[in-house]
Amino acid sequence: MDEFMQAAIDEAKKGLEEGGIPIGSVLMKDGKIIGRGHNRRVQHDDPLAHAEIDCIRNAGRIGKYQGTTIYSTLMPCYLCAGAIVQFGIKTVIAGESKTFDGAAEFMKEHGVEVIDLDIDECKNIMEEFIHQKPDIWYEDIGK
Repeated sequence: MDEFMQAAIDEAKKGLEEGGIPIGSVLMKDGKIIGRGHNRRVQHDDPLAHAEIDCIRNAGRIGKYQGTTIYSTLMPCYLCAGAIVQFGIKTVIAGESKTFDGAAEFMKEHGVEVIDLDIDECKNIMEEFIHQKPDIWYEDIGK
């Protein structure tokens, strides 16, 4: 596993430690992390505070997103995929899509390369969370 996905997993664990949903994300450009985030929907009482949105916010105004890659421990949902497409992020690397299949096809249809690494650690942390807090999880994905 590379350092960028490990950083996303570390963000997911921070979210869980804060009482939130364990999804983490980092934005990489030129071999460096320029933004980090995790799902803060519960912590901030904000339905839009998904990991990828938090990550992009924390990167700040970077101008053009050419050459960036976003890493997420979970396949991005349509909300996050919309932001990825809107800002022209051309590569998404997801830790897994078993617990939530997300919007991979939507992103691909809009020219985004989507790579699913199918990492057991990412699946395990989400499966455990969904088992322990199904109401919070289903609220997060709009079900």
